[in-house]
Amino acid sequence: MNYADTLSFLYAQLPMFSRVGAAAYKKDLTNTLALCELLQHPQHRFRSIHVAGTNGKGSVSHMLAAILQQAGYRTGLYTSPHLQDFRERIRINGEMIPEEFVVEFTERMQPHIPVIEPSFFELTVAMAFEWFARQQVDVAVVETGLGGRLDSTNVLTPELSVITNIGWDHMNLLGNTLELIAGEKAGIIKPGIPAVIGEVLAETRPVFIAKTRETGSQLLLAEETFRINSQVHNGELQDITLQELPGDHERTYRLDLAGQYQARNLATVLTAVRVLLQQGFDLSEEVVATALQQVQKTTGLRGRWELLQRRPRIVLDVGHNEDGMRQIVYQLGQTRCRQLHLIIGMVQDKDIHNVLSLLPKEALYYFTQAQLPRALPGSSLQEMAQAVGLSGNVYPDVNSALAAAKQQADVDDFILVCGSVFLVGEVNRSVFPDGLLFT
Repeated sequence: MNYADTLSFLYAQLPMFSRVGAAAYKKDLTNTLALCELLQHPQHRFRSIHVAGTNGKGSVSHMLAAILQQAGYRTGLYTSPHLQDFRERIRINGEMIPEEFVVEFTERMQPHIPVIEPSFFELTVAMAFEWFARQQVDVAVVETGLGGRLDSTNVLTPELSVITNIGWDHMNLLGNTLELIAGEKAGIIKPGIPAVIGEVLAETRPVFIAKTRETGSQLLLAEETFRINSQVHNGELQDITLQELPGDHERTYRLDLAGQYQARNLATVLTAVRVLLQQGFDLSEEVVATALQQVQKTTGLRGRWELLQRRPRIVLDVGHNEDGMRQIVYQLGQTRCRQLHLIIGMVQDKDIHNVLSLLPKEALYYFTQAQLPRALPGSSLQEMAQAVGLSGNVYPDVNSALAAAKQQADVDDFILVCGSVFLVGEVNRSVFPDGLLFT
């Protein structure tokens, strides 16, 4: 097989959550453990940091990887889903896994696939761990796919577990209360391994306290370790000042991720860095500060309040659940423009009504859908949106919606694409100047 044939095989033969949803979710680690057994347990041959959470886990993973890479560590990074290229999921020092290895690994696993019957995600996790082990990374930052306790990545024994936050998402799989969702995410916390929690709620704090007591793990809460004192946007960058607790020591970090929500992610990252320093990692203040100014360029992170064009301003954000959209709406409230154009598409298994209810009624809407079976048709989204007072036309795909918005927009307008990771991934970036991708 060549690379294109390999991807076609992976997408067609293996259940893929991003396409079919819950039918692809495997509620145990049996298949992943079987794959790792065949590969002589690659997950035990490199150090790792394991990251879970409802929102922010991708940004936190990329920031940590950028810091470790800047410090001179050979750093693996596993994230999901990808936006445009499958190989985005598996990187070492920012470089995507080679096509040749994807082909070779898949061919090697082909005889075992009918026996083990892994999902797309399970095979991809095994591929990542084998690549990291073979390339002898010093450390890998590994993002969970869904949940934590039963996620395929949870075969790791990391140096540190990080949980960014708990919110309403995937309730059909993780539970219909915040306590139950937190319990699933807390499943990544291992005996004796420190755990950093980015944000806690009244419902989730007791869950994390109980879990770390049960496992004998050090518990660090980011909001009790750093206080966000100020946040100032400076073009496509932002300056975030945090105060280290206890005490009054302040430091301002310049971040190349412009999302308002990144301040809380930054506090989580800095709390994780504090733990890694205790464990002997060499991460100086200057290394951390330098890395945070170039996260996108270093790690390839995209889709987090990502600027594609300045006039009219066009931004992409992968926010897709209630908590994520709440953060987007807050930032829209801080953004000055003549008219807001909002291009939105969602998948069927989200709490769509609650998300739509948060959106500004004065915006012009362009309803569309990603090109996958799990996507909610744009016409259905339009009907649901009309019920909460949002109006706009339907477009067959994100690029036709974006073309229509650009045609209607004044230079002082603002165009936002959001609602689905997959929708953002289908934006044709070739029509935008490369210089803005990593401003």
